Amino acid sequence: MRIGENNGGRKRGSMLAVAAVAVGAAAIWGFRAAHSAPAIPTALVQRAPFVDWVELHGQVEAPGSALVTAGPTVSNFRILKLASNGSRVKKGDAIAQFDATQLEQDLAQARVALKSAEATLEQAKAAAKTKEDADLTALLQDQYNVQQAQLEASKAEIVSQIEGEENRLKLADARAQLKAGEATLKSDQVSDAADIHGKEQAREEAASKVLRDETNLGQLTLRAPRDGVVSLLRYIWDNTTQQERALRPGDNIWPGAPIAEMPDLSKLDVEARVEESDRGRLAVGQHVEMRFSAIPSRSFAGRVESISTIASIDYNGGWPLTRNFTVQIALEQRDPQLLPDESGTVRVAVDRVAEGIVIPLQAVFARNGERTAYVLRGAQFEPRTIVVAAESGGEALIAKGLAPGERVALKNPAPQS
Repeated sequence: MRIGENNGGRKRGSMLAVAAVAVGAAAIWGFRAAHSAPAIPTALVQRAPFVDWVELHGQVEAPGSALVTAGPTVSNFRILKLASNGSRVKKGDAIAQFDATQLEQDLAQARVALKSAEATLEQAKAAAKTKEDADLTALLQDQYNVQQAQLEASKAEIVSQIEGEENRLKLADARAQLKAGEATLKSDQVSDAADIHGKEQAREEAASKVLRDETNLGQLTLRAPRDGVVSLLRYIWDNTTQQERALRPGDNIWPGAPIAEMPDLSKLDVEARVEESDRGRLAVGQHVEMRFSAIPSRSFAGRVESISTIASIDYNGGWPLTRNFTVQIALEQRDPQLLPDESGTVRVAVDRVAEGIVIPLQAVFARNGERTAYVLRGAQFEPRTIVVAAESGGEALIAKGLAPGERVALKNPAPQS
């Protein structure tokens, strides 16, 4: 064999080998391209239960709460100490302590005034007794003088006419003096009684002032009416956070100001508000699921207990104020962390489908004015018109257009203009 012919054969063999590799690589790439899904997340079309939820905002309440308020006569007192929210206390424990400096000064002055009034009253009584004793002594002397004058006047038949006339004049004078003494005694008694009465009133007023100050001082310590948990009320507007907050040390309070609640934790309810558009979908006894911001990892079950028939103003719904309906929900579960005033999301199950075709709501798109889902076919997504029977809780119930086991795009795969 010639060398030239051998080299030619090798070249042809190498070219055929390269061609074969290229064809194989192209075939593998084509196979992968035909069977690999695009980089768009998908979801499986499932046959599953579907629950139609009405979502509301709710707040925990304790129907048997005992309200702790400032006394009706305590005005503009500053909070010195305050139990922390959620703290557990025994009956009689201090919940709030107010600044008593001014009231203690007032009480000290009132006690001094009372002692002064009592001393003045005793002096008046002593002076009146001394005067009455003197008047009675003088009256006894006048009575004696009358008796003596009567005795002398009775001797008129045995003494001279002139002496008898003198005795009669003396008797008249003695009787006049006796009347004057009796009038003086009565006048002094009336005058002294009026003076004593006035001083008794002054003492009573001073005693009342002491009692009021002592009562007010006692009201500066608010105590727990029973064993339980302290739930501080939130109604003080905080300009920094632009939210309502509970009272705290340093705040001033007004007469009768509510400070905290002592809830009966054996029965907790949830109050929610529902718009008129959803009012007709709710009914007593419907199942409720709730999640609260204080315990985000746990779901609570409950039942609709009542729905108001008349709309009322929702003061917690922001501005402008709206009118809606109150829904009372009975909690069926308990948790020590769950306290009154905790807020959360309330979902009421208004309808259930035991077995339906369900996809995530984000897999539903609008295309040419129709509801559309993009179904994965090989490596491509096929737009398909669907009929959505209901939407709730981030899911869509499909009445027509999809079959269980198919996969749908969670992002729109169509080119965006």
